[in-house]
Parts: sequence; C-alpha cells; structure tokens
Amino acid sequence: MAFAPGMRPVGDKLVTVFGGSGFIGRHVVRALAREGWRIRVAVRNPSLAGHLQPLGGVGQIVAIQANLRFRESVAQAARGSDAVVNLVGILAESGKQSFDAIQGEGPRIVAEAAHAAGAARFVQMSAIGADRESKGRYGRSKAAGEEAALSVYPDAVILRPSVVFGPEDNFFNRFAAMARFSPALPLIGGGRTRFQPVFVGDVARVVALAVGGEAEGGPAPYELGGPKVLTFEEILRYVLKETGRHRMLLNVPFAVARLQAKVLQLLPNAPLTVDQVAMLESDNVVSDEARATGHTLEGLGVSPTPIEAVAPSYLVRFRKAGQFDKVRQA
Repeated sequence: MAFAPGMRPVGDKLVTVFGGSGFIGRHVVRALAREGWRIRVAVRNPSLAGHLQPLGGVGQIVAIQANLRFRESVAQAARGSDAVVNLVGILAESGKQSFDAIQGEGPRIVAEAAHAAGAARFVQMSAIGADRESKGRYGRSKAAGEEAALSVYPDAVILRPSVVFGPEDNFFNRFAAMARFSPALPLIGGGRTRFQPVFVGDVARVVALAVGGEAEGGPAPYELGGPKVLTFEEILRYVLKETGRHRMLLNVPFAVARLQAKVLQLLPNAPLTVDQVAMLESDNVVSDEARATGHTLEGLGVSPTPIEAVAPSYLVRFRKAGQFDKVRQA
C-alpha cells in the first residue's frame, strides 16, 4: 500500500470518532489517518460520510451508524476501541436535538460506552465559553458535558477551541455569503466581542496528539486559540476586505439583537438565535490560566496558523468574479 508523504503505515490501534463527518471531524480523521490509526467514524447517517474515505488508505477509515439517543448504537460503535473521541455538538437546537441532550448528557453516554469497551483514552471536544454560569444554554451544556465526561474518565482530555476557521467553516463563510446580498452587516453589541480564531487543522492536530497520549488529561482543559485576538468588528472588516465588498456595518445593541433573534430563530436554519446573542456578550479568547499552565496550542508544540495563511484561499469564491477578481490591497 502506498502512503502519502509524512503518513505513517496503518497500525493495529483503533480509534472511534463520534461526529467525525462534520467540519472539524473531517480534519480530525485526516490527522489521525496520517498517524496510522485505524479509524471508525460513528455518525447518524454513514451514507453521508463517503467524503472521508480518500483521507486514508484502503480500509483504514470505516463509517458506522450511531445516534446518541440510542445507547446500544453508541456501545456498538465503541466496541474494541483503544481510544474514543467525541466531537458531537450543535450550534442551534432543533426538535429532539437539544443542547442538554447532545452536549450535556451526550458525552456521558459516549464516555460510558468507551469505558465499557476498555478504551484507554477519551477526548472530549468542548468550547471556550463552557461555563456552568454562562448566559447561554450552549455554554452551560458544554460545561455539563465536560463534567459528565470527567465523571467517567477522570483523565479525559478536554479541548476548548475558540471560533474555528477553515474551508468549510460556518463563521467566515457565513458573513462572506451575507455580504454578497445584504447592504449591511450587523455589529451585534457594537462588534466589541473578542475572538481568537483557530485553524481547524491545528485543532485536529491537537486531537491526534491527545489520542496518542501526548496531552495531559484531567479537569484542566486545553484552550485553543490562534495567534491573533480580533474583535467581531475587525473580523467583519477582514471578511469584507478579502471578498472585495463594501458594506455598511450596522451597530445592533444586544437588547435589539435579542428581540430580532426571537423571530429569526423560528425560521428553518435560523440565522440567529437568542442563545447565540447571549454567547456574544462574553469574549471568546484563551484564558491567562491556560497560558500559564501550557494548556494551549503552543504548550503542545503546535504553532498557531494565522487567518491570513488560510482564509483568503476559500473566501476568494465570494468575490464578484471569484478567483479572477483582482482585489486591491490597501
């Protein structure tokens, strides 16, 4: 079997990745494949995970059906695993897919299945902003999920990324798409919320290190952020610059945004929810404590990738003439 440069031969170790077909998941699967793991990807619909096959060698990556609401399917997916990664999460609630069920209780279900299977390592994907006292139910459910995972695996590795960017992201792409048609972009809360965007490839690398036993487990999470802290306004201005769009930035106070979100969240694929507005009221950056203890990308030996090195390659499609559009540099 031929291997890509830098890719290790496939070994005997098996890792099961729950939620491995999503945005972060596909990059995690690629990183694990390069490390030579056999990978079982547990998803609700395996027929939609075909895009993962080319990321590894023949037979290295296999998709299997699992749903967190059905414990037996989770147990079946975890059987025989040497390590388990839980990436399952949602940005907005829909029907039975609630924050409490998926992000609060879900990690316990996956961790218990992993423990019963004898998996030596467990990695739980959380988020900066996970806090029992968070204003948003998203943040509270993420904190509950961390506690649930640690109650089963006291040495679980908890990862908290800031907003994640990459070709398939739902952040930079969302506002770039909005700028194609809307005459103005909303500066919720005046655009003062601070973020530390982190490249999805760097997050995936950390997951691979954790699965390989190179990250410290326990209640102290790893907080993953990029090399720059940017305000919401600075991010929107960057997106407009890279896409060659000239749009007005409209200040929307939090109180007004909450009222708008109450209506917008009733729409299919809601563009904004009350919970998302609540999360914007707090900064989303790596804490001083994480930096002091080395629980960061740099602490794991991963050099953070700047936005400028990646985002232009996928934001170019939002220019008026795509890759053929010449954007004047300021």
